[in-house]
Amino acid sequence: MTSQPAATALTESLRGGLVVSCQPVPGGPFDDPESVVRFALTAQNAGARALRIEGAVNVAAVAAACSIPIIGLVKRDLTETPVRITPWIEDVIALAEAGAAIVAFDATDRPRPVAVRTLIETIHARGCVAMADIATITEARNASALGADLIGTTMSGYTDMGPPPRMPDIGLVWEACGLGKPVLAEGRYNEPRLAAAAIRAGAAAVVVGSAITRPEHITQWFVDAITGEAAPTKPVLAIDIGGSKTAVALVLGNRILKRRQVPTQPADGAEAWLQAAADVARDWQGQYGGVAAAVTGLIRDGLWTAVNPATLPIPADFPLVSRLNDYFGSPAVALNDAQAAAWGEYRFGAGRGRDLLFLTISSGIGGGAVVGGRLLSGSGGLAGHVGQIPVQVPGKRYQRLEDLASGFAIAAAARAIGRDADAKQVFAAMALGESWAEAIVVEAVDHLALALPGLQALLDPQVMVIGGGVGLAPGFLPRLEAALFRFPSALKPSLAPALLGADAGLLGAADLLKRPMFFGNPEMGLAPDAGATIPTT
Repeated sequence: MTSQPAATALTESLRGGLVVSCQPVPGGPFDDPESVVRFALTAQNAGARALRIEGAVNVAAVAAACSIPIIGLVKRDLTETPVRITPWIEDVIALAEAGAAIVAFDATDRPRPVAVRTLIETIHARGCVAMADIATITEARNASALGADLIGTTMSGYTDMGPPPRMPDIGLVWEACGLGKPVLAEGRYNEPRLAAAAIRAGAAAVVVGSAITRPEHITQWFVDAITGEAAPTKPVLAIDIGGSKTAVALVLGNRILKRRQVPTQPADGAEAWLQAAADVARDWQGQYGGVAAAVTGLIRDGLWTAVNPATLPIPADFPLVSRLNDYFGSPAVALNDAQAAAWGEYRFGAGRGRDLLFLTISSGIGGGAVVGGRLLSGSGGLAGHVGQIPVQVPGKRYQRLEDLASGFAIAAAARAIGRDADAKQVFAAMALGESWAEAIVVEAVDHLALALPGLQALLDPQVMVIGGGVGLAPGFLPRLEAALFRFPSALKPSLAPALLGADAGLLGAADLLKRPMFFGNPEMGLAPDAGATIPTT
């Protein structure tokens, strides 16, 4: 019988570490105990805290050669149950006798030969720690209540019909950590940045398999990526519908091949905006393989809704994606324009490859965040909509940040003092030394500067990329930098001007069209370049 102090000491020894799953492809050239031992020794020498090993024979061989804990499991393909991982009591006994310190078993809520409670009791009776491999938070909660010592997110994405997702389930890690048991993040952690994200979400350790011990899969990832890039592809028709103009472009990779622009007439309505885009791109028909739209407002399940109707009066739940299909006769996707621009700057611009918060300060204020290679959207698609942050204003209930620091706000401030000037004219007057214009810009900058430290504390991006006609207007960014000096250095963001200008949303949306998993995930999780693989767990 394992004691609780011993179990706790063992699980705590894994905290903050890497567990390497040494499970070769069945029937492959490395599928023998000697190769498994070599993988295990390599992982141990490189700093792994534990090893996940399949099969009692392999466990015994590794236990004789290695000194770090072994998570043992047995895989069986049974006709009467979909449960594969350590389904029988006999498997638990064999693993314990072979030297496994931890026994992993399938704890999913599916028809099974042995109850979860019975497996846990048998594992404990054999002096081992019980690791429950689960797919849902309900399964994690049940296994924890039944006495499981460790929770593994191993089965997430593998119990439903259809192919598994490509991104790991960080959300499940975060939820499971709230149950009070150590959580091992497992399943599709095939890049170091994803493993780091799991630790930030609260995981005690991360289990990595295919990316380390399955050369067949790693080779295939590279082959697929190279083949995909080498294959001839059609450009994407990218459309950017903003409050004052609509741009259409043919995009290939990081290049704008052709670009056109027409005014957006807010009073005309969504159908007229799409018709105008279709008209201007009519002679490009047949030259593109899909349509990607970056639009002001909120996109949820292909439906378009205004966030701030003053920017563009979009009808609630306008079926944008289906109407794009109708107008252009091609596969279509849509997302918020600032989020598309954030991805564009992440892929090709000022924040290339770095965690970033992108702010477009133009007629309104939009934004998007890319953290750990993922474009954040949130459950309702609002992530990054910085302009909607409420700001307390004396004498008023509250105002949006974009009511105080956007191009529209700057023009409104000019009208309030009797100056008939838009934002561009205000900046021109400031350049000429007009004190009234300087005062308006400084006030807008000050409102924005008060919001940025909080965003830095919340997301901790490596860089904040500033774009938009106002954000890139002469004098705006230096004044914003100066206004941030009042804050502690830890809260003062690193600012960088956007490099892609008005093309950021077009490039970002077009690039995302090639990433179908992005649009099937309510959190807008982006697939890594590596393809989905059969789990080694």
